[in-house]
Amino acid sequence: MSAKLEQLSAQLKLALSDLITQHVVAHGEITIEVKLGDMMQTCLKLRDHAELKFEQMIDLCGVDYSEYADGQWQGQRFAVVIHLLSVSLNQRVRLRVFATDDDFPVFPTLVDVWPVANWFEREAFDLYGMMFENHPDLRRLLTDYGFVGHPFRKDFPMIGNVEMRYDPVQQRVIYQPVSIELRNNVPRVIRDEGFHHG
Repeated sequence: MSAKLEQLSAQLKLALSDLITQHVVAHGEITIEVKLGDMMQTCLKLRDHAELKFEQMIDLCGVDYSEYADGQWQGQRFAVVIHLLSVSLNQRVRLRVFATDDDFPVFPTLVDVWPVANWFEREAFDLYGMMFENHPDLRRLLTDYGFVGHPFRKDFPMIGNVEMRYDPVQQRVIYQPVSIELRNNVPRVIRDEGFHHG
């Protein structure tokens, strides 16, 4: 591990000692994990601590661990993973927080900590069904308004539930149950019979 990573590791442990439940260094990056109840306090310390200064959120994404490790995963199902950057100190960290309820994953919104969290949280809500408490405008971002379900969940059907098409008779877009035709997936064998090699 590089001296810079060792220094950041030490600073994280000093600043967040009682909050960190897991601390991993892999592929030249640090990932820390905290409990859901400590998420807001941790994020504020990561942003404001003089030795950390993670003033920029690069990404926040949802993760569904339900089929992780070939179904051997024993932990909670949903997590948010947050990538942070300190421009002033030129360092990065990844924070992972698991929801405590697999059926209704809820996290505090980070919009007041990093305003850029707004659309990232909307995306996690749309694609994974994760709720963000006190979010100023939590609504779908990528799927249609009438969309049912959350397409990045592992139990969402690959072909979806509904399809939309333009109906020339009604002269509008309509939704209907998926009507995927069965396909012949047997590869066509190409033989060179009848071909003359010269």
